[in-house]
Amino acid sequence: MTEQTNAYSAFIPEIWSQKLNTMLEKNCVMLQCVNRNYEGEIKNQGDKVKIISPADVTISTLGSDNLSYSELSPSSQSLVIDQKKYFAFKINDVAQAQSNTSIMDAHLEKAKKAIEEVQDSYLLGMHANVAEGNIVGSDASPVSLNKSTIYSYFVELALALKNSDAVSGNKKPWVVINPVIESYLLQSTEFIGAHNVADETLREGSIGRIAGMDVLVSTNLTATSGKFYVLAGTNDAITFASQLSKIESLRDKDSFSDLVRGLYLYGAKTVVPKALAKMVVADPSYVAPTENAGGGSTESGSTSESGNNTTTTETETTEGGATTEGGDGETTGNG
Repeated sequence: MTEQTNAYSAFIPEIWSQKLNTMLEKNCVMLQCVNRNYEGEIKNQGDKVKIISPADVTISTLGSDNLSYSELSPSSQSLVIDQKKYFAFKINDVAQAQSNTSIMDAHLEKAKKAIEEVQDSYLLGMHANVAEGNIVGSDASPVSLNKSTIYSYFVELALALKNSDAVSGNKKPWVVINPVIESYLLQSTEFIGAHNVADETLREGSIGRIAGMDVLVSTNLTATSGKFYVLAGTNDAITFASQLSKIESLRDKDSFSDLVRGLYLYGAKTVVPKALAKMVVADPSYVAPTENAGGGSTESGSTSESGNNTTTTETETTEGGATTEGGDGETTGNG
């Protein structure tokens, strides 16, 4: 009996693991906006990295009295690797044989994209940790952006970071927007495109600068209940750690295929909340659900058929109202 072997004779887990990690480093938007000071060795979900934050130092005026020494009490917090994601796919021998490119490269690119999406969304969720004084707009009253107002709101956002002493020296602030907000930004005369920023180095992937902040665009900044949470800050704010823990291939015993799977672990911690700011922006395409007098939601629709001149109007009421279908609302003509 001929022994079945892995179709990927060149598959070396360590090489593919390093390759995928490198791909993630270069392309993930939010990885440009975090620090990885405490990454260390990560091998298992639940691993913790202890972070020691220095205490504030008091400055005193020197007089004739002896010096007074204050006791410093540094604080500690834990970065927990609590995000555990995996990918697993099957590659048929026929597909591998007929492919004129490296099918493994193509699938790793897809795996990278999938990891980026969940990772970016996770890091953008750190907006929940923004200090109260660093918020522009609110859930109850989100700001409405257009090409005329966008610059003043971004100045307000940058000012919140400066007033928190988050921006100083070589700490360059960033802001992450989505394509909807980008469309307004590109129409603003105050926006400085990347091709016009010659004196300083922009973050990789940045489209330019506004109000002193590097602008990055992520399609993973999606609307929540009709609002976008635009996140800004410096790299001091969020610390991140990740590890592609395992990647391996094995032969499928039930088909002429190879199985490839990988395990990706990561976690993040907002260690300096004052180095974050956010702007709550109204989604221009959001349509709030309506409610009827009984407290239920109402959905309306209409259809028409030109051949028989049939018009049907239907109203469906749920949660507290009766459900009716348009028996009286149907009109038929002979055309």
